[in-house]
Amino acid sequence: MSPARTYLDHNATSPMRPEVRDVMVEALGCNGNPSSVHEEGRRARGLIEGARKSVAQLVGAAPKEVIFTSGGTEANNMVLRQSWDAVVTTATEHDSVLSPAMACGAKHAILKVDKNGLADPDHLAELLTDLCRENSNVLVSVQMANNETGVLQDLGKISAIINQFREDNPPEAGDVGDIVLHTDAVQAAGKIPVDFVATGADAMSLSAHKIGGPKGVGALIKRPELELAPLMTGGGQEGRNRAGTENTAAIAGFGKAAGLALAGLGRIAEISRLRDRLEGDIARLAAEAEFIAHDAPRLPNTSAIALPGHAAETLVIAFDLAGCAISAGAACTSGKVARSRVLEAMGLDDSLTGAAIRVSLGWDSNDAHIDNFIKAARDILSGQSDKVTDTDTDTNTNTNTNTNRAA
Repeated sequence: MSPARTYLDHNATSPMRPEVRDVMVEALGCNGNPSSVHEEGRRARGLIEGARKSVAQLVGAAPKEVIFTSGGTEANNMVLRQSWDAVVTTATEHDSVLSPAMACGAKHAILKVDKNGLADPDHLAELLTDLCRENSNVLVSVQMANNETGVLQDLGKISAIINQFREDNPPEAGDVGDIVLHTDAVQAAGKIPVDFVATGADAMSLSAHKIGGPKGVGALIKRPELELAPLMTGGGQEGRNRAGTENTAAIAGFGKAAGLALAGLGRIAEISRLRDRLEGDIARLAAEAEFIAHDAPRLPNTSAIALPGHAAETLVIAFDLAGCAISAGAACTSGKVARSRVLEAMGLDDSLTGAAIRVSLGWDSNDAHIDNFIKAARDILSGQSDKVTDTDTDTNTNTNTNTNRAA
């Protein structure tokens, strides 16, 4: 008999909220094209514009700044795949930032991070000095919250450095280039308060399925003054920023999820308590356990736990067999769990990078879920759980956690 399931992988995908499903089912009955002017078209347009307002409210933006996309990956690519002369990222960014950064043809500079994965502000100032005197358009892209560790970057400090550089070196002087700041906020929105204006960013990426919305829909938040060439052409949708008939039902679901996530921010303290309880119980079970970046600002829902002496891929499978869905640090495209390049970039020892799992809570998490996880951990760490062999690890194809946008 299979054990009851406990889902603790919200950073990969948060289960769809029932209210979102209801809104989407109703929206599926909306037959009009949102670009049509008749009654049916206006009804579809109303659903999209209502969702646009809700998503804007979630991150403190104006509705006109919201561009709907197919997800966070597309939103990131809309910014990264432009005609930049130089792009600055940290090595801990999601692959949907790093891959286009390396493929766009621009000079790619890596911003140093410390042992907690926090960007080095002094190094950013040095990079800007070097890059902006040789390149006319420079993009700085820094993740708001890391998908593996939950570490929160100080975007206020990063934007302050950029603004100070702009003031000291105005582009109109003719000797330096302009700078654009983008942040991948896919993991942060809905888990902590997010204010687009306060971040100082020019563009921000979001995804619905991280907050209990549907998969396959996201948004790019963009200041109107920032001009980006559309990736998709052939129509005037989304303010001529993204051609193609909008996915009305998915967008309506995103809007509902955004409203629920905004209302649910009052649970931050409760989610943080559950995370801290989980870490305290694991520390008592395994003295060797290390909680990555525990002394840095983190998302309240995320715990990256290294258990030296245990292979991450074996742990993920063992927890799955015990009824708990969790993730490991990273995965390759074949579905086999690999060492986390994020943790490697933070300078962690191999004994930790190969033994790190991620537990991430969400809108439906409660004490019973923590109880189930701790019970499974007790059995696994004491060797009483079902044995997972190396063959199981080699043939498993369902542990892909972090190389695609689902991570």
